[in-house]
Amino acid sequence: MLSSRWSSAEAAEATGLDDPVKKDLAMRLVSSAENSSLDWQAQYGYIEDIGDGRGYTAGIIGFCSGTSDMLALVELYTERVPGNPLAPYLPALRAVDGGDSHDGLDPGFPAAWRAAARTTEFRTAQRDERDRGYFDPAVARAKKDGLGTLGQFIYYDAMVMHGPGRDARSFGGIRDRARGRAHTPAHGGDETAYLHAFLDARVRAMRQERAHHDVSRVETAQRVFLTAGNLGLDTPLKWKVYGDSYEIG
Repeated sequence: MLSSRWSSAEAAEATGLDDPVKKDLAMRLVSSAENSSLDWQAQYGYIEDIGDGRGYTAGIIGFCSGTSDMLALVELYTERVPGNPLAPYLPALRAVDGGDSHDGLDPGFPAAWRAAARTTEFRTAQRDERDRGYFDPAVARAKKDGLGTLGQFIYYDAMVMHGPGRDARSFGGIRDRARGRAHTPAHGGDETAYLHAFLDARVRAMRQERAHHDVSRVETAQRVFLTAGNLGLDTPLKWKVYGDSYEIG
């Protein structure tokens, strides 16, 4: 199902991962890795601590209490709906940002998140913050680098997992390392060669973190599409993540 925020005119003008059908496909691919499910729209109420040092992970792309994006989301939601169930936790979210602490969040925060996720306003806020913080900048950067739909998705998935920063294990650092080994299409390089260099750099970054040491999210998913020459990220698609098999016809 396409997001209701897309008008028919916007859908007609969209290209690459901006196309609502492709965007929904991207969400399903990310959800297979984040939630072991293709049903990304069932994940608004998801919340748990997965032990990766980022505190609580929650929602449709894994907003984290330790990495600022959950805080930004709840601040946005509270601007729109001041009396929401998560608003009382804003001081605690600000205090734990940057670490894995649950101080001030337990025991009630998970239940409050799930309650908020039953509302249209919080679901909309999750989609809007996903787009502002991850999807829109990833797709825009990929287009500037001359990448097609698969490359745009590869950038987006990397930004979701690693964050948009510039250090060696963030999206910016991964991109810098890839560009040191291959030219982007925008600078005359071969798209497939560059994307392999990017995935190599991402695998290197993942293996530096214990929680991300399993690199099947890259090697038995995105690399499979790239090796097959599917630069348009066209269906049908078959891939594996963490040993589970998925297929979209």
